[in-house]
Amino acid sequence: MQRRDFLKTSSVTLSYLGFFGLTSLNAKENNLIGFKAVPASTQDDVIVPDGYEVKPLISFGDILFDNAMPLSEKKIINKNTIANATKVFGDNNDGMALFPLNDNGYILVVNNEYINPEWIFNDNGKNINLDKVAYEQNLLGISIFEIRQEKDGFKVVLDSPYNRRITAHTPIRISGVAKGHKSMQTQADKKGELILGTLQNCANGQTPWGTYLTCEENFDYCFGASDSNHNFTESQKRYGIKSKSVYGWEIDSRFDVSKNPNEPNRFGWIVEIDPYDPKSTPIKRTALGRFKHENVEIVLSKDSYVVAYMGDDEANEFLYKFISKEKFNPKNPQKNRNLLEEGTLYVARIQGENLSGEGEWIALNYGQNGLDSKNGFYSQADVLINARLAGSIVGATPMDRPEWIAADPRGEYIYATLTNNKKREITDAANPRAKNIYGQIIRWNPKEKNHLSTKFKWDIFLLAGNPVQYPNDLRKGTSNITSENMFNSPDGLKFDKFGRLWIQSDGDYSNKGDYAGMGNNQMLCANPNTGEVRRFLTAPIAAEVTGIAFSKDYKTMFVGIQHPGENLAPSHYPNGGNSTPRSTIVQITKKDGGVIGS
Repeated sequence: MQRRDFLKTSSVTLSYLGFFGLTSLNAKENNLIGFKAVPASTQDDVIVPDGYEVKPLISFGDILFDNAMPLSEKKIINKNTIANATKVFGDNNDGMALFPLNDNGYILVVNNEYINPEWIFNDNGKNINLDKVAYEQNLLGISIFEIRQEKDGFKVVLDSPYNRRITAHTPIRISGVAKGHKSMQTQADKKGELILGTLQNCANGQTPWGTYLTCEENFDYCFGASDSNHNFTESQKRYGIKSKSVYGWEIDSRFDVSKNPNEPNRFGWIVEIDPYDPKSTPIKRTALGRFKHENVEIVLSKDSYVVAYMGDDEANEFLYKFISKEKFNPKNPQKNRNLLEEGTLYVARIQGENLSGEGEWIALNYGQNGLDSKNGFYSQADVLINARLAGSIVGATPMDRPEWIAADPRGEYIYATLTNNKKREITDAANPRAKNIYGQIIRWNPKEKNHLSTKFKWDIFLLAGNPVQYPNDLRKGTSNITSENMFNSPDGLKFDKFGRLWIQSDGDYSNKGDYAGMGNNQMLCANPNTGEVRRFLTAPIAAEVTGIAFSKDYKTMFVGIQHPGENLAPSHYPNGGNSTPRSTIVQITKKDGGVIGS
């Protein structure tokens, strides 16, 4: 920042002010955090506070059915292992949610975001072929399975009628105005009504009517072009489609945009799944827009409309809000099933100074705000399929990689992680650091506490940073960041019912230079009333902490450990020795049987 800009904001940046006046809450709410913080760690293990216990629940390759084979260290890929991949827990677990059953049982629904070829193949993924592509495609998607509480913790129920995998080949219906649109039609689906699969499922959401929402994020990793002369459209470029994909899947013609140019348009959506009905067909809800969805946070407005807050996880992309056309009716569960079918999608424009200000939600409606044929939009379907382009046209504010969004237990304040943005050149009040390597958490409340309002106030809850390395500028972070709790790249975000805010990180774990003293990725607990932040958990080597869920009594916390040992880093979590590192969901309890965090 320019020196004059720093002087203008530094007094706010270096002290936690509590812009919304939440400190008016009672003393009990001001003392939410009851555990002793753990120090930063570089160990290859999950470390939790004294008085807590952590155990694996399920790891990549663990079986969901008796007739399945667990992951083998031989890593032989053939027709049997390709088929078997649909019967085991998928790779790189991310967002998840619990759905209660009787007798302390739950259905656990978990995203399997992506794959690590360097670990799942003997050649470290150097030589791709169609068998390897098919295997990878079956490891992605969603894992759904029943768990039951026993004396020594929760266990997976093999062969439960609820157990199933949703992969890159599972039939999924298209809903909303994009259904049947020409941009959704392909050689295999000439009507544009039925998609095979869901990909790169990052975080999630949960509806009041008992369904799971999974969010498609970096789908561009899957697409490439065999034709070196392929002319990429403006939309393909904006959504990151390039000649060579990250995974090399363009050898599968379905993912070759020079042969199937519309296939990418069928990804980047929110998908609704009924975990209680294993025979149900998932639905892509196009009314919520197409972009790189991180998660979706559902709240009800004062008069029971469904409001969905969402972020687009890429540098300089936007925050979104969806409002349903119809109201939620707790007495009519069947009608609620279509509440995400129709509604209005909005994008955020944010203004202010000194790390706070006001904002507005701008409707992305065809024919309004320049969303017309002059700018390449010919229908509402065009707007939703190309939501990023539409957001730019209406003047949305580019953000520092919006990731998870969480509403407080009262449904009044919305928090969002902005994980980092090394590409930022022009700063603003909500994104105050150029080449932002640490990230921040923004929060807002709608005008008159009404989520239907298009106006809101906002502030920065915290700027992550390194006050040891940079004690005199914005890289220090806000005053609630100290040498004892510093971290970078806030990502996962969730409130418990008591008002504790749980923050998970996915950042640089080098523990050097700008990141010295931060150690491995971690999970922290914050008190929104006071700004206090304490480190609760540290992850194994090279792992991200992502995904969080609580049992009904809040005495068991489920946390996702993703990609330990990525890029061949020296991790062998969770089995040790020379074993392949595996993404894992752990269960955490207090030894005294108390509530997590108390």
